Amino acid sequence: MIHDLTEIYADKAGEQLKRYNDAAQEFETMFGKKPMRFFSAPGRTEVGGNHTDHNNGCVLAAGVSLDVIAAVVPSDDGIIRIKSQGFPMDTIDSNDTEIKDSEENTSAALIRGVVAGMKRNGYKVGGFSAYTTSNVLKGSGLSSSAAFEVLVGTIISGLYNDSAVSPVEIAKISQFAENIYFGKPSGLMDQMASSVGGFITIDFENNTAPVIEAINFDFASCGHELCIVDTKGSHADLTGEYAAIPVEMKQIAQYFSKPSLRSVGRSEVMARLAELRSRFGDRAVLRALHFFDENERVSLQAHALKSRDFARFLKLVNESGDSSYKYLQNIFAVTAPNEQGLALALYMAKDILGGEGACRVHGGGCAGTIQAFVPHDKLLTFKSAMERVFGEGSCYVLSIRPFGGTEVSL
Repeated sequence: MIHDLTEIYADKAGEQLKRYNDAAQEFETMFGKKPMRFFSAPGRTEVGGNHTDHNNGCVLAAGVSLDVIAAVVPSDDGIIRIKSQGFPMDTIDSNDTEIKDSEENTSAALIRGVVAGMKRNGYKVGGFSAYTTSNVLKGSGLSSSAAFEVLVGTIISGLYNDSAVSPVEIAKISQFAENIYFGKPSGLMDQMASSVGGFITIDFENNTAPVIEAINFDFASCGHELCIVDTKGSHADLTGEYAAIPVEMKQIAQYFSKPSLRSVGRSEVMARLAELRSRFGDRAVLRALHFFDENERVSLQAHALKSRDFARFLKLVNESGDSSYKYLQNIFAVTAPNEQGLALALYMAKDILGGEGACRVHGGGCAGTIQAFVPHDKLLTFKSAMERVFGEGSCYVLSIRPFGGTEVSL
């Protein structure tokens, strides 16, 4: 599938054309020839299902208007050369799919992993040269790494497989690359939202065959803007905070001899509250209860969007944020109690919104970003207030992108 700039970027197609032309010029400078084809893959935002995927739960996510783009020329030598703006060239032999310990946690590992995943699924691979540039914000919870993986998969699909690799397959191959080659045990939500685009729900009850549903909803007509506010909190030394969430949830599941909370009933936990809090502590119990409510909330959000009940959708977004704050408790790190930028941003958002719109933590939590749905007439006030506290450029106004990874016609 090929989409033009207007289909992908709507009223921002003009400024995006300059971006693509600049990428083409950089490609020509780097490789001594003009690019033949262009590709794009978006970042993503999590809208519902905060910390549910790792317990076989459901999520609601969406592709966003920020993306990674590539100017590309195929080659017949089997070598993949990708120069990303601001980074050294990655050079990968597409015939060599051995895992390299030296590449762990590098973009080279992601490229090699996508190539390996394509081959493993029976698809053709080959060489190409590419120059990429990204406006997907790193550390913002918008998943720049997933967008890059999906971009590489989309390029290989377009160049060597007549674009026949489905978005779902590209997402799974991208997750394989991140898990096995890059060395990060991520779920599938990030890659799926980037590859499919638009609003989607993903049910991870069967992790090997998650159920994906695209939701046809025209976000541009709802009278609100999607904002991501970067509170500039550091994610350094927070690995233990993030890891504790699935560990504590699974402690509750294992008490019932189940592998994850998806296989446990909320009523079972409620019936054993006294013993569970005695054995595992109150926080583990509260996090389990958050899972049950949040998992159910995803289907309610999806239904609200399908029925065009945006007011109901916003109410559910607020409920999701409230649950994360009170029960999941991922708004600040207990190891750094003086750093509570997320809590401050949420207080400010609620104060400015005055009962309209919605706001919640975005992504893993503890530090980083919040998400807000802001009415058009409050956008300037919201943005200026957030940037006055968290710095210029900290509030990003996004839109929901209707397409995932795609080839682009200029």
